[in-house]
Amino acid sequence: MSSQPIAPLDLILADSLLSEEERAIRETVRTYLEAEVAPHISAWFEAGELPVHEVAAGLGQLGLLGMHLDGYGCAGMSAVSYGLACMELEAIDSGLRSLVSVQGSLAMFAIWKFGSEEHKQEWLPQLASGQAVGCFGLTEADFGSDPAGMRTFAKRDGSDWVLNGSKMWITNGTVADVAVVWANTQDGIRGFVVPTATAGFSANAVRHKLSLRASDTAELVLDNVRLSETA
Repeated sequence: MSSQPIAPLDLILADSLLSEEERAIRETVRTYLEAEVAPHISAWFEAGELPVHEVAAGLGQLGLLGMHLDGYGCAGMSAVSYGLACMELEAIDSGLRSLVSVQGSLAMFAIWKFGSEEHKQEWLPQLASGQAVGCFGLTEADFGSDPAGMRTFAKRDGSDWVLNGSKMWITNGTVADVAVVWANTQDGIRGFVVPTATAGFSANAVRHKLSLRASDTAELVLDNVRLSETA
């Protein structure tokens, strides 16, 4: 029988499977969040808002944004390390974890995996450092995250693409600098890298939520958003 004391939050002793580096990463994230975020999170939750750019800059300095990706300023950490970091973020507030996972696992990963080299060079270093914030436009009001029912459509106009439609429940939507937007085309579903300063792009905040209050949530509207053929 093991002589180790029983840990009430680790009954299966999963902690013993972690490396020293993984424990150190967890402790670093926990210490930072307790000092820099925990004192403010209740007020942010009550106000229904989060200073996303300020928080993202701090998390970027810590290397947490896109930390599971390699290159382009990303930390290149393991999936376990990323999971441990997300557990610490979630322990503070689910909205905070949502900021990080949407930035890293959705917006950044899509660009890292499927984007052009130009997209990667332009956006990934900014997103990894927290200098820029990204969002991921898949979900729609009538069909949720089911691409089969997606109504947002992109059509060709010469060499350009023109996007029309809307997205709903988009984390980081009102503060994002870039959006990865999914749309139907004549040739099937395609993703587009859309700088949010592009004419015709707008975002409307979703207010009075019962949960994820300390998370920026938005409706994205695309009204004849014109993009180059490389978008």
